[in-house]
Amino acid sequence: MAKESGMGMALAVDDHGGSARTISNDVTSLDFGIPRGVQDVTGINSSAVERLLLLADFTITVNGVFNDASNLSHAVFSTVSSTSVTRTVTITISGQSLPNETIFTDYALSRSATGEANYTASGSLNSTTVPTWA
Repeated sequence: MAKESGMGMALAVDDHGGSARTISNDVTSLDFGIPRGVQDVTGINSSAVERLLLLADFTITVNGVFNDASNLSHAVFSTVSSTSVTRTVTITISGQSLPNETIFTDYALSRSATGEANYTASGSLNSTTVPTWA
């Protein structure tokens, strides 16, 4: 596979009603990870570490520009504090997609000294399905 940039990346997040909303135009950056837990099971008779691989997880932090137009980022995330629903998050890059059932735990808004209105939304895996690229 060839090396590629992240240009043209897409992000879709379900709103509180379960409808997927593509909010890529509002997103200025995102960080996501697919970490696995690890248990150290090294016996006292060993001279090297022995580990077991544990559960898979998914985390995401979305950073963007405040947009309260219908069905865009504010409409998607504004109900995070009052509606605890699982939202499908789909990250797409170069024809590869990573869909996950995610619960968002924070939607923070900020206004800088120069006037920018931005947001950060954080979420984690909320299903027993291992995150898998398709």
